[in-house]
Amino acid sequence: MDNLIILSFPVIFIFNLIHISSASVVSTGNFNKDFFVTWSPNHVNTSADGRERSLKLDQESGTGFASNDMFLFGQIDMPIKLVPGYSAGTVVAFYLTSDQPNHDEIDLEFLGNVSGQPYILQTNVFADGFDNREERIYLWFDPTKDFHTYSILWNLHQIVFMVDFVPIRTYRNYADKGVPYPRWQPMSIKISLWDGNTWATRGGKDKIHWSKGPFTTSFRNYKIDACVWKGNARSCRGESSTNWWHKERFSSLSWTQRRWFKWVRKYHLIYDYCQDNKRFQNNLPKECSLPKY
Repeated sequence: MDNLIILSFPVIFIFNLIHISSASVVSTGNFNKDFFVTWSPNHVNTSADGRERSLKLDQESGTGFASNDMFLFGQIDMPIKLVPGYSAGTVVAFYLTSDQPNHDEIDLEFLGNVSGQPYILQTNVFADGFDNREERIYLWFDPTKDFHTYSILWNLHQIVFMVDFVPIRTYRNYADKGVPYPRWQPMSIKISLWDGNTWATRGGKDKIHWSKGPFTTSFRNYKIDACVWKGNARSCRGESSTNWWHKERFSSLSWTQRRWFKWVRKYHLIYDYCQDNKRFQNNLPKECSLPKY
């Protein structure tokens, strides 16, 4: 584990060098200005300067908040410190959603655990109302001890899920091959902490112990670098210095990113829908046979 941490620093430095454009940054870094509370405001605690926010789950309720704006393509980086200790049955969700009948959605869901067990991060993609695209990994560190950055890069070419800027999953735009891809509907950012007792931990076998609550998770120093939806898809779909995410170098993973992507897949992937022949009755989705980068 120590060797992994040492090796990670130059890689993260390289990723940060790549992500240098700031022309399109629309966030203020202030939760009070960029987001509104969607439910249970008494379960939300925000620092005086608006830069840090925590959510609480107890027997009364969970809670959540959402962005004031909607976006079509870009990158969102959200530092999160997850629920510490015994967190079985809890779910922390960070996702983009269009909230339409045939909606698009890009999900990161952190599934609580029994103390001492690794945290599971589940990702999913909805495109044109279709989902069943779950993947799960074990995080290779304790995400409750400090803040780690979880990112979504979404452009015309691909969706990349990242943990501390290490790519853990891609979902490529194969719309020309009949694979649904989120590319027309703007999406808002949503964050929530809620009761997933029936399924979150070992399929619902490990339940929430309310005596160990309340359960809290924290967020801070986020960055929204995305195209704000103003009713015109053309302005968000075009390549420009502002819409840096559509540039050719972001159309696939870099050589360094591919190395780390393979490492995550080899050592930390625990479920991939593309390997679940039983679920799909030996008729896996079309993208499963296509390159991931």
